[in-house]
Amino acid sequence: MADEAKRGLGRGLEALLGDNPVEPPAGPDGERATREVPIENLRPNKFQPRHTFDEEDIASLEASIRELGIIQPILVRQIAGEPQNFEIVAGERRWRAAQRARLHQVPVVVKELDDVKSLEIAIVENVQRADLSAIEEADGYQRLADEFGHTQEQLATIIGKSRSHIANTIRLLNLPHKIKKMIEDGSLSAGHGRALLAAEDPLTLAKAAVKKGLNVRQVEKLVKKQSAPRSTAAARTPFGKDADTLALEGDVSNAIGLKVQIDHQGDAGGEVHISYQTLEQLDEICRRLKSSD
Repeated sequence: MADEAKRGLGRGLEALLGDNPVEPPAGPDGERATREVPIENLRPNKFQPRHTFDEEDIASLEASIRELGIIQPILVRQIAGEPQNFEIVAGERRWRAAQRARLHQVPVVVKELDDVKSLEIAIVENVQRADLSAIEEADGYQRLADEFGHTQEQLATIIGKSRSHIANTIRLLNLPHKIKKMIEDGSLSAGHGRALLAAEDPLTLAKAAVKKGLNVRQVEKLVKKQSAPRSTAAARTPFGKDADTLALEGDVSNAIGLKVQIDHQGDAGGEVHISYQTLEQLDEICRRLKSSD
């Protein structure tokens, strides 16, 4: 993807829609770059990072639309081969609420966007408005990494977050499915999830945290207590690694933005495995190793 796109999205949606994202800039003829289209001509974004839409939120937005209409146009892109139809890039909540409000037409801004930028904008919009759960956010970042080869440093620039935030958010995807659902429904916070990553039995601790209303600090203490080495065998995880080795793997992974596995074999030494998915990521590893000389 072009560097220009990365720099623009780093500033968020304003870079795409102008300094005022509510009212697009005027065109050469003095008219605003917005148009009204039939609501049935819009399609949901196939790259939508949101897994669920809050019913109360949609109902509130519906009431506002009935009273004031849609104030901010929906950002869309043309569907290939369907000149009358458009895919929503940003504004699916408005579209859903407008359907419930029985609007026949909605204001849109049409932009030429590829799949990469469509996903980036969808994530940026939701992250900036705090509309995504931490798991939805992590899924979005992982898709950009897996499908389009983005490194965590590139994601940090695009999204406008620190690289450590990106890395720690993606790590939540390593949690058991049931814990991820607890984070998605708000029973647990992202902080709880990060603490549980180091637990030997994270699901048991997660259920206890929800039942007792434990805060993140209390969960961290329980994780340390659960992981305290009563013996060499007791300190081993189901994967044959002690808690210290797993913690070190996490620290190194966060530092370089790639998955790291450490195979420690005591006095015999061991091996460190760094996983990469693209040649760009491999080049970055080589660059870092050379710069440390």
